[in-house]
Amino acid sequence: MLKRINRLLLTILIASIFAMIIYQYLKPADFEEVPPPTALHPLVAEKKEELIALAADKGINVVITQDFRSIEEQDALYEKGRTAEGNIVTHAKGGESYHNFGLALDFALMSVDGQVIWDMNYDGNGNSRADWMEVVEIAKDLGFKWGGDWTQFKDYPHLQMDFGLSIWELQRGKRPPEVE
Repeated sequence: MLKRINRLLLTILIASIFAMIIYQYLKPADFEEVPPPTALHPLVAEKKEELIALAADKGINVVITQDFRSIEEQDALYEKGRTAEGNIVTHAKGGESYHNFGLALDFALMSVDGQVIWDMNYDGNGNSRADWMEVVEIAKDLGFKWGGDWTQFKDYPHLQMDFGLSIWELQRGKRPPEVE
């Protein structure tokens, strides 16, 4: 009988701890209400321009194909390859992408004949190094994280500055500091 009571108490204790953990995760965050972003974060915008200029100094023409993306635009992109025609290009629904918070951009290269390309082996500046990886190196030096380093869904054109914030925190109103 005592063993049965001890097991019951242990089960109740474990269930209580589990319930407290779930509550902490699901309870409303203590962040203040802030309006959703409508443009790139100022530091990301500044670093985007630096990336383009530094790549140009190496003879590489970078094209920004996307930066800030609205929730509606993200949802439309998410539908590609699912309920809309095309291939799957993202696993993030609206509000689940750093683009939606002005913290990400996508890039491509412009070839010497003026074509926008996503060829990761292209060497337009003729230095025997892939221009794509030269751009990634510059971006990382500027503080961007590269989607090509992700272990799951590799997103080679994607660069982001998350400022140490998760999507969960951003969804709940936490924002990176503004540039001074």
